[in-house]
Amino acid sequence: MIPVRQILTPDDLTLFLESPACAELLDFINSLNDAIIGVKTSDNIEDSTVVQKLLTLLENIRQINKDIVPLDTKSRFGNPAFRDFYDKCEKQLPIWLADIVPADNIEEVSKYAQECFGNRRRIDYGTGHELNFLAFLLCLYKLEVIRREDFRALVIHVFFRYIEIMRGLQLSYWLEPAGSQGVWGLDDFHFLPFLFGAGQLRTHKHLRPKSIHSEEILEEFSKDYMYFESVRFVNSIKTGSIRWHSPMIDDISGAKSWEKVNIGMFKMFRAEVIGKLPIMQHFIFGSLISFSGNNASEEAAHDKDSCEHECGDHGHVYAFGQEFPDCCGIKVPSAAAAAAAEAQTDDGSLAKPRKVFARPIPFD
Repeated sequence: MIPVRQILTPDDLTLFLESPACAELLDFINSLNDAIIGVKTSDNIEDSTVVQKLLTLLENIRQINKDIVPLDTKSRFGNPAFRDFYDKCEKQLPIWLADIVPADNIEEVSKYAQECFGNRRRIDYGTGHELNFLAFLLCLYKLEVIRREDFRALVIHVFFRYIEIMRGLQLSYWLEPAGSQGVWGLDDFHFLPFLFGAGQLRTHKHLRPKSIHSEEILEEFSKDYMYFESVRFVNSIKTGSIRWHSPMIDDISGAKSWEKVNIGMFKMFRAEVIGKLPIMQHFIFGSLISFSGNNASEEAAHDKDSCEHECGDHGHVYAFGQEFPDCCGIKVPSAAAAAAAEAQTDDGSLAKPRKVFARPIPFD
């Protein structure tokens, strides 16, 4: 079964938020969070066979990124080479998943996997795509491909590896933020690394939320805790005080404990990601994650997302930077794009992503 969109109106979203599907998705995220409380990213965690296969799949994705070179477009907006990357992934994912997923479910599961790397037409990425990766993992859990004892490795090794790969895609193809809240958000692209990262730190006896203001602590502990790594990454592509370029992260640093941060992040995720129509209107449902909206039909769901230019009917709810043509929103270039431009070599090719961090750009 090919998953399709079912949340097309505010009424659909309200219905979804009260549905078993929403509760199931949030419970899964909460269980993953509980599994990594007090666990370091650098801890020696044993990987099951299925976790090893998922890591291999992600390395295959990384290799496609390396093989498909960005085009020299002289633009800070999304690089068209991303579409070649996307098309190759779409072709290969059902093949790679054949060794992981039961044959009857490959089509459905591969669709969630495909959606987690960004939007082909808009060449953008946001928290909705990140959510699709969690939906992909939830499908595997419901199929009993992964088990509860895999949850720790699933976050520390698989999800964090996915975040590393997505940063590589953002830097190489200059993916645009999908409906980015910009300076008012945690990150132009991600939310869950902060949620899970706060979970890792939840029982730490010495480090506090205000520790993010210490460059020495960020440098020393970013290899152990995803929250510090995420803040370090944001600082690497935006200059000036974090109070100016990321005021929400700065505000959160005033919390008294990581427990409060972690619990608050979960509430915020439900409100700002799961609870937002511009994000959830793109989420898809099938037989494994099942929901039917009052106003959705399979035909309409296919037509809305597959149409090359939707400005004729405005069937979507748009956020700034989320959609083009211009009548549907304002395209927002990635801050990482400008930083990556600074790291280009003399022949025009892109330098390795890590070189970007040495030349941050002024925040504007």
